[in-house]
Amino acid sequence: MVLEPTRGERILTAAETLSWLTAQLAALEEPPADLLSLANDRERAERLLETACELELEPGLAVQWYAVRLEPPAR
Repeated sequence: MVLEPTRGERILTAAETLSWLTAQLAALEEPPADLLSLANDRERAERLLETACELELEPGLAVQWYAVRLEPPAR
């Protein structure tokens, strides 16, 4: 699930979330300092998915993501 201040919440697959996060990073003028050592936005997105749940796009404006498990209803 991704949460964006301007779009609300959306449920995405893991691959879609990775693409979404890669696009968020690409839109930044400069990636976060702790991700500068990684070669590209895709690698940075993978690291964020493994280690974080929030990315500040500008002061006071952040996007968030969470893993959720969707299970079929019990019979």
